[in-house]
Amino acid sequence: MKKIDVLVIGAGAAGLMCAIEAGKRGRSVVVVDHSEKPAEKIRISGGGRCNFTNLHASPENFLSQNKRFCVSALKRYTQYDFLELVNHYNIAWHEKTLGQLFCDDSSFQIIDMLLDECDAADVELRMNTEISNIIRRDDAGFDVTTRTGAQWTCQSLVVACGGLSIPKIGATGFGYQIARQFGIDIVPTRAALVPLTFDPDTRADLGQLSGISVDAIVQCNKKQFREGLLFTHRGLSGPSILQISSYWDEGDAITVNLNPEEDAFDVLKSAKSENPKQAVHNVLSRILPNRLAQMITARHGLDRPIGETGDKALRALATDVNQWSVMPQGSEGYRTAEVTIGGVDTNALSSKTMECRDVPGLYFIGEVVDVTGHLGGFNFQWAWSSGWSAGQVA
Repeated sequence: MKKIDVLVIGAGAAGLMCAIEAGKRGRSVVVVDHSEKPAEKIRISGGGRCNFTNLHASPENFLSQNKRFCVSALKRYTQYDFLELVNHYNIAWHEKTLGQLFCDDSSFQIIDMLLDECDAADVELRMNTEISNIIRRDDAGFDVTTRTGAQWTCQSLVVACGGLSIPKIGATGFGYQIARQFGIDIVPTRAALVPLTFDPDTRADLGQLSGISVDAIVQCNKKQFREGLLFTHRGLSGPSILQISSYWDEGDAITVNLNPEEDAFDVLKSAKSENPKQAVHNVLSRILPNRLAQMITARHGLDRPIGETGDKALRALATDVNQWSVMPQGSEGYRTAEVTIGGVDTNALSSKTMECRDVPGLYFIGEVVDVTGHLGGFNFQWAWSSGWSAGQVA
């Protein structure tokens, strides 16, 4: 059995960051992961360019049962600290909308940067390595055994194996299993930052709109986001829908403003007085994509000139534009979800170090913890911040 200081389970963003920081302190560190390659979520993020942080990252961009838990880590290791590391490696980047930072070239630049930092800190990576047993020793350390028989004894055990999102790249619930082994509660989990789906009838009604995108304000449970919305053959997607999915629960309706820039009733009323012979859908197509305008007017049965249409009917039509209420049946689930909401209960952890209060030497970081960011680089920032925090003490 090999004796080391720190064993990190999970070679993703949080795990690698923690390993780097612990290694810099002269700790002997091994990172194990059951996948073939490290940092698969980094690889696929941002369309292959990795939305590695957000300039506006703050505690307000995160969900948790304890909304203050993330404050310490985010304050101690900020988006600007990570950006300094990126700049040190001369990785070219650009800002997209709303403070989102992406590599100009490839997400592999971020992965290579982290692996280079691991090498410099003498961190050992063991891929294709699956943990079979964890035992708490009497001296407060841990004995860890793999399915192939490799064994380590360590002072600190860091769980960084993520949530349930995107199982095709190796996501499992192993981190929650470890937490339960040591008596730590799990906040119920569900898919988040995920497309929403319709029931068969709604899908049949709206399926013709697949591929149409609009700028929209989407609201649910007193939260709203203004970003792009995309109609799909199964329901709704796009950044605004992914964002609101974190606040949506089964049985909730969402309200969508399909054109936040204009009051549809004002547009229709003006057209009625200025050119009453126009078809209603032609007027509506000035402010909406044509297929969408045609579908909405057809649903209201307004296949006549606008001058022959009463204000009450126009008001109802406008409501479907600026306050469309629709009830999703569900979501695409973990298969396509970018993150998992819920996870290891933060009440069990120190917000400064990520160490378990009742199990000294055991740490949980990254997505496995009940801290979930908005879309746009916030979840990576939580990985960097929580990983850095644990790496200072493990």
